[in-house]
Amino acid sequence: MVGISQALEWTLSGRVFDAQEALRAGLVRSVHPPEELLPAAMELAREIAENTSAISVTLNRQLMWRMLGADHPIEANQVESRALRAVGAGPDALEGIGSFLAKRAPKYPGRVPADLPDFYPWWDERPFKPLP
Repeated sequence: MVGISQALEWTLSGRVFDAQEALRAGLVRSVHPPEELLPAAMELAREIAENTSAISVTLNRQLMWRMLGADHPIEANQVESRALRAVGAGPDALEGIGSFLAKRAPKYPGRVPADLPDFYPWWDERPFKPLP
């Protein structure tokens, strides 16, 4: 997240750094006084919950974390393509488009884990195998 040179500096030096340095380096998205931290976290959580599909959030989160260690970039692309095909053909995509066009808040019908695509979880399928 912060780049290899910054990560190496912090880990090799063992230096303790403050929240402002973490913010400048991109390790954290924001810094808050203690009394504002929970309200800020709740506002971010509310924004995600009210504006995004739980199915999409779940798949995106797993794609981001699980594919960081992919043996080849095409491996992540193959899984992402499966996710796009599955979610793009589902009711959450229709609701997202419909709510946008109607200028209303979305009400995504998909529920985790019941409505996750049939290929989820995919990580037991690794390592990368090129397409024929």
